[in-house]
Amino acid sequence: VKHTLPKLGFSYDQLEPHIDATTVELHYSKHHQSYVDGLNKAEDSLAKARETGDFSNVKHLKREVAFHGSGHILHSLYWANMIASKSAKGKPSGKLFEAIEKKFGSFETFQKEFKAATAAVEGSGWGLLVFVHGGLEILTIEKHQNLTVMGAVPLLTCDVWEHAYYLKYQNKRPAYIEGWFNVVNWDDVQARYEKAVAGN
Repeated sequence: VKHTLPKLGFSYDQLEPHIDATTVELHYSKHHQSYVDGLNKAEDSLAKARETGDFSNVKHLKREVAFHGSGHILHSLYWANMIASKSAKGKPSGKLFEAIEKKFGSFETFQKEFKAATAAVEGSGWGLLVFVHGGLEILTIEKHQNLTVMGAVPLLTCDVWEHAYYLKYQNKRPAYIEGWFNVVNWDDVQARYEKAVAGN
């Protein structure tokens, strides 16, 4: 089965003014597409290796699957975690809100920690809110193909590779993260949290 781009839940311009339409279009149709293409190519090569029994290039192919596969998964989550600006609620509710307050003390403290940790990612990477060991945690990922916490279920992710924000924000990564929080789809994050708690 070939991997494909996920369908967006918004048009390119509906994240304005926080994330500009040109960035969304390029990010989705070019950068994310390159991960999809790379993953399909690597998996095709692995399938051929299995048919022929020639695994002389397996180390490279496994790295390609990890890099492009992780990029595809994280980008797919990134898009699902956002919603049109006019529909954004600003903060979660229900059990997720309660869990955030229990872990971090308050939603405001969670935001401050998430923003600080994500802004501090060296080079390119991601900031994530995850469910792990029965609770919430904030993680940062710099090389998404090899930096993971086993068992962590990603709930919310912010892409801080420069292609996600440079056209509008240039080198002002904290300003981009601030704007990104205005288009978070908290209903999507809540649904992921409930599934993670239930073990699904």
